Amino acid sequence: MLAAERGAATNTLLAYRRDLEAAEGLTGDLVTADRAGLAALGAAWSALAPSSVARKSSALRQFFAFARDENWRSDDPSSDLPRPRARRPLPRLLSHAEIALLFTQAEDEAAGDRPDAVRMLTLLELLYGSGLRATELVSLARSAVPRDAPFLTITGKGGQQRLVPVSTRSRQALSRWLPLLARPGKALFPSRDPDRSLSRVRLFQLLRGLAGRAGIAPEKVSPHVLRHAFATHLLEGGADLRVLQTLLGHADIATTQIYTHVDSARLVALVNARHPLASGVHKARALAEPDQAD
Repeated sequence: MLAAERGAATNTLLAYRRDLEAAEGLTGDLVTADRAGLAALGAAWSALAPSSVARKSSALRQFFAFARDENWRSDDPSSDLPRPRARRPLPRLLSHAEIALLFTQAEDEAAGDRPDAVRMLTLLELLYGSGLRATELVSLARSAVPRDAPFLTITGKGGQQRLVPVSTRSRQALSRWLPLLARPGKALFPSRDPDRSLSRVRLFQLLRGLAGRAGIAPEKVSPHVLRHAFATHLLEGGADLRVLQTLLGHADIATTQIYTHVDSARLVALVNARHPLASGVHKARALAEPDQAD
């Protein structure tokens, strides 16, 4: 149902499978699980973060709703599952200076056109320059690289397609990388098999290695951190929130709005600069206009 009707991404399906299998190990057959067994999950999950408990509970609630719709059972016991209040954490960010260090290191290493170094620079340019998710990036086919139009066609979560602009820098990096692909194949960033893409885990490892060589704590850097940096730095530059939602491929703008919390310094400066009270407009008007009571 999640795959066929909702178009859930592969990683989403795997996450649901893991959560349901783990719960089945605790309560026996999920289809016949009783309320007492589900209530006991709260204690079993006590050491987990609230966000993890919320995710696991959500998976089970959706499973029991599906089981009821399919007439596998007549009731829905999911009301006994724990309901923690999980606050959406603010994304981890890299400063402009740290981004500059990453690019300086990647550009220095790619100066000799060594294939692995040029690939690293291209991956970095697309992560920070276009805000791609890790899966979207490593899944790119060579045919997705535009010849003339400055856009990539990305298939994101739920199979949704969107156009993502490719910066001049990214196009230059791609033009260096494509001739270095030794064997014909489909994947833009192939593994040992040219038809199979680099894995998300390997991309993560490559980024952390680059960070370490650039003098940045490796644990601070990941593909998603660079995506956050792309979004935050665009917002700092004046990008519209709706445009940012489109570029990131967010189905709900509420997901995009988290970046307004991150960019708090710019928002405070905006209020101080533009609000009438900050400029003394109201005070000037009060002095200039006669009192209506008179």
